[in-house]
Amino acid sequence: MEKASLIFITGGVRSGKSRFAEDLAIQNAALTGGNLHYLAPGVASDPEMKKRIEKHKRERQQSKVEWTTWEQPRDIGELSGCFNSNDILVLDCLTTLLNNELFFNEEKWDRVFLREIHNMILTGITSLLAQSQQLIIVSNEVLQDFSQGNELVWEYSRIIGQLHQDIVNLAEQAYLVECGVPMMMKGDKE
Repeated sequence: MEKASLIFITGGVRSGKSRFAEDLAIQNAALTGGNLHYLAPGVASDPEMKKRIEKHKRERQQSKVEWTTWEQPRDIGELSGCFNSNDILVLDCLTTLLNNELFFNEEKWDRVFLREIHNMILTGITSLLAQSQQLIIVSNEVLQDFSQGNELVWEYSRIIGQLHQDIVNLAEQAYLVECGVPMMMKGDKE
């Protein structure tokens, strides 16, 4: 396998991104002999989110390969010591991780706080990448439509947009998934 250490996958809600990420991880783990790890920052905060988490768990259980799931709503880098150099990691999803980091405490969303969150997430990603064969990051494309009159939404859009750009800059491959169809936006087609 040609090493593609970092892969970024984005798309709309329920576009098929998670399934594509999991399939890609399974293929790559078969080539490297590494273990599959699912890093899940999602928290079942309401009935809809609980259903989505359960659905993803069922799908991984039915995939006929063994996944180790790590439920880590914040501080994703803390897990980096749990993996070895052959392991394939799927972080699903970046937007949920960012939400958790931003809303964990009652900090004022000033530039200093937002920069700290941005740096903490990127540092965590770099740590995970250094301890694994491959890290696949799934995120939601939320920048298509946002309320320009809402300062909170604008700040969130700005920080997720910057994270997307920084991660894609580090990534060997980047995909946009629409209607279940992945389109490579960066990388070599094999």
